[in-house]
Amino acid sequence: MLVVVETGVQHWQDRSQGHSIVLEEVRDKKKRIFSFSTESGQKLIHPPFANSHYDTAQSISLRKFLGTHGLIPPRPDTYEIQKKRCLAQLALKSTNIEKYTYLATLRKNNVHLFYRLLVDHFTELTPLVYTPTVGEACQRWSEIYQGPEGMYLSFEDRGNLASIIQNWPEPHVEITVITDGSRILGLGDLGINGMGIPIGKLALYTGCAGIRPEGTLPLTLDLGTSTKSIREDPLYMGSRRDKVTPQEEQEFLDELMSALKARWPDIVIQFEDFKNPFPSLKRYRNKYAMFNDDIQGTGSVIMGGVINAIKRTGIPPREHRAVFFGAGSAGVGVAKQIVDYFIHEGMTEDEARSCFWLVDTKGLVTSDRGDTLADHKVYFSRTNNQGQQFRTLDDVVDYVKPTILMGLSTQGGVFTGEILEKLAKWNQQPIIFPLSNPSSKSECTFEAAVRHTDGRCIFASGSPFPPYTYTSKSNGKTKTYYAGQGNNVFVFPGIGLGTILSKSIRVTQSMIYASGDALSTALTQEEFDRGLIYPDITRIRSVSVVVARCVIRAAQAENVDRLLSLRDLTDEQLDHWIRGKMYDPHAEIGHLEGEVADLASQMRETSLKKAWTRVEVTEKEIKL
Repeated sequence: MLVVVETGVQHWQDRSQGHSIVLEEVRDKKKRIFSFSTESGQKLIHPPFANSHYDTAQSISLRKFLGTHGLIPPRPDTYEIQKKRCLAQLALKSTNIEKYTYLATLRKNNVHLFYRLLVDHFTELTPLVYTPTVGEACQRWSEIYQGPEGMYLSFEDRGNLASIIQNWPEPHVEITVITDGSRILGLGDLGINGMGIPIGKLALYTGCAGIRPEGTLPLTLDLGTSTKSIREDPLYMGSRRDKVTPQEEQEFLDELMSALKARWPDIVIQFEDFKNPFPSLKRYRNKYAMFNDDIQGTGSVIMGGVINAIKRTGIPPREHRAVFFGAGSAGVGVAKQIVDYFIHEGMTEDEARSCFWLVDTKGLVTSDRGDTLADHKVYFSRTNNQGQQFRTLDDVVDYVKPTILMGLSTQGGVFTGEILEKLAKWNQQPIIFPLSNPSSKSECTFEAAVRHTDGRCIFASGSPFPPYTYTSKSNGKTKTYYAGQGNNVFVFPGIGLGTILSKSIRVTQSMIYASGDALSTALTQEEFDRGLIYPDITRIRSVSVVVARCVIRAAQAENVDRLLSLRDLTDEQLDHWIRGKMYDPHAEIGHLEGEVADLASQMRETSLKKAWTRVEVTEKEIKL
């Protein structure tokens, strides 16, 4: 019987011999076990997650092999029983933060069971695992912290990042999500309390795209926080210093990116919730396989919805006028991605850019407004306003008469009934996208959009809204309307998976564009008939396959892929291959049982050969 003596080090115990031995690790990435060899050639095993030892669904024979027999209740559970128990325990929690903590504990105690539940109950559990609940979890992170998960790298660690990264026990990390906590979900600078974001984001990479959980690394940078109340909180677990300067952060990130690449040459790096994400994206996008989901992922997923919305209107792109309320990194990222789509539809860049009017806290973004514009706003600053300045959203709407109204402002209810009614007056099917999260900060509700446009709007939001039944004033017909949700989860898992599987050296703009374009093609006929512009979220793993395939094809077209054999596959063959590479939590126990059985058979054969060798040697000695 073989069991771990010390987790995280290479000391193991062979209980049949009663002594400890030090072993050399040899891990096959395709396997779910660690394989170790002694000097005598004997192999020992260990699943990548220590908590996988204690899955109550394991058979008695597997428990005996893993050394857990007697350490968990004797009767093996079916998944249905496990699910019933977990959902009953979850129902006992009265608040979302309690449910979040319960699911986090389950993820650490039984990772495969956690992902079985997440995959099967994605619609119900995602709001608890990620937004909106993760926002409260981050605000209270130092209060609810229970144990290590992910890595924290401090500004005081500069100069030693490469050696500290060696402490991460998993030798084959495929993707990391990095934040400095400086702009967590519009909640401000939360410092290291932002760790909930990388953890939650990577849980979605695993649940939606099947990236193996042991191949993910949540990473939070402790570069100080500009929020005084957090620095003074006695429970706060980060450094109590103000935010480092942009130059200091750049130098720190340079060292970090080099260290990550040195240890894991194929790693995909996603930046998340940085207050000023543009400099790092510009600096690293051509050196590493990295992307920023706030800019590129958001832009891609909204572009996918806009493509379908424009098709529904029947109006060509060049005739659309888009007003964006919110000109931060997300707003500009979305607008630039839609510009890219318009260019693909035959417009010049200047023609495409002229279709956009951005509004910030000071009004319409113009080149002669009198203030110094942030670099990322200059691209969309208007020059044809004839000296006029429009200070409010109402003024801009009246001036532009938009066909598309986008909200990325975090100002709840700013799309008033009056504005919505004007859009319905000017357009047969106004496109209305209030994208701010959570729902309390959504620029308008789905109900308000349907009522004030008499059911004619094409709607998508950042937060989910329930279906709404409405009787039209114009024709008297009663209909149930379904809200689209422009959730980044439709694209970022597929971007990550496609980049990993193709072994791409960069995440190019064409790969980002391909993800949004793929999303626009992923609707089923039934979803189209329901008036949706995004797929049903329950099909997220199927959507991720389509997105990953298109990302791979884009990588191949730009020659940034390194797994060249994929170029010979048809799209159907590539989809099948991608599905075969995706982690399936339901299959884990069966795979582990099979691998343990194979390994046990090999060990028996090795022992038998050695026994016959000893017999032959003994016979020779007798003859002598």
